[in-house]
Amino acid sequence: MNERLELERNVADAIAATGLDDFGGDSWREGAERVVADLQGPAQLHDIGVEVAIQDLQAYLTTRLLVTDHRKRHPEVDRPIARPLVVVGQPRTGTTILFDLLAQDPGFRVPRSWEVDKPCPPPEAATYTTDPRIAEVQAQFDLVDTMIPGFSAFHEVGAELAQECVRITGCDFKSMIHSIQFVLPDYNRWLLHDADLTSAYAWHKVFLQHLQSRVPAEQWLLKSPAHLWHLPTLRDAYPDAVVIHTHRDPLKVISSISALTNSLRQMTTEQTTVPLAAQQYSVDIADGLDRAVEAHRTEVFPKEQVVDLHFTQFVADPIGQIRRLYSEIGRDFTPEVEQRMRDFLAAHPGDGGGGGRRYSFADTGLDEGELRDRTRTYVEEFDVELEPVR
Repeated sequence: MNERLELERNVADAIAATGLDDFGGDSWREGAERVVADLQGPAQLHDIGVEVAIQDLQAYLTTRLLVTDHRKRHPEVDRPIARPLVVVGQPRTGTTILFDLLAQDPGFRVPRSWEVDKPCPPPEAATYTTDPRIAEVQAQFDLVDTMIPGFSAFHEVGAELAQECVRITGCDFKSMIHSIQFVLPDYNRWLLHDADLTSAYAWHKVFLQHLQSRVPAEQWLLKSPAHLWHLPTLRDAYPDAVVIHTHRDPLKVISSISALTNSLRQMTTEQTTVPLAAQQYSVDIADGLDRAVEAHRTEVFPKEQVVDLHFTQFVADPIGQIRRLYSEIGRDFTPEVEQRMRDFLAAHPGDGGGGGRRYSFADTGLDEGELRDRTRTYVEEFDVELEPVR
């Protein structure tokens, strides 16, 4: 038992650091208690892992205190979030590069990493690209490849890149960000099967309102694979959202996310391997696919608010697929926006999914035939192209 990881100690430290004590309710507490319980046990943190965990706890707690306080002093921030464009889909299905490309459209407002990590005071339009917090957050990201060599080849990070919603809902401690960074089996089961994420999405809206208070949003562009497990709750929070659902061969998804998670967890524990991560994700991903099928069949979101995008087609012709996407959502794909996207692609070419170079299905130790059977309903429902596995 590490006393420095105890929740009440970290709560007291966050209160002392900010001089504030109003967390905007206690919806975050059960999740935080479950995270800390697993951090003290199955996470098997090494010394650096303990420091990372404490830093994370403090960051989420202090952010919650600061955003809540600003909202109390500035109730005018409570403004609508209208028709957000939300990228969902399993992890490693092209959601990140799609998100980054769409973020090149100046008509979209995206939550950028620096403002998500350091949201107080709210960003200002006049200094949005020169705020000193950008350099502070970038310096933290630069440490990632030092601690985990090659991690950015898996998942590019940067202070000015668009950030995922899991970093926002992390403040309510109902977020996959916690269980991908650390080995948290009990928390993960609770999050996916028992937790009510209504409060997490309420906090998500509060956070977006905070960010847009001085840098207005014509339309928010958001992204997180985690939404796929909770589409009805996403709909309840944003009933007019337009959902972009990305699809890819589930076996490639499982092998890729298992390799990525193993790489990330090396920052916090020595007790991590690709097969251990794959044991978790072979179950979690299959469950998420089942939920996607159910949401599709029951039209959780009306069909006119959903656009499906297939990974293999997107990799083959990203600009063409985005042009189709714009047409389906009724948005003008201007030559200027197209050029901005082409410039971004030229600067961030990626590797077409990384298969056979950074990860392989064989590394997972899973049975290909069993997983093909388990995920067949999803593949057939969405006509997903299967990819060769190695």
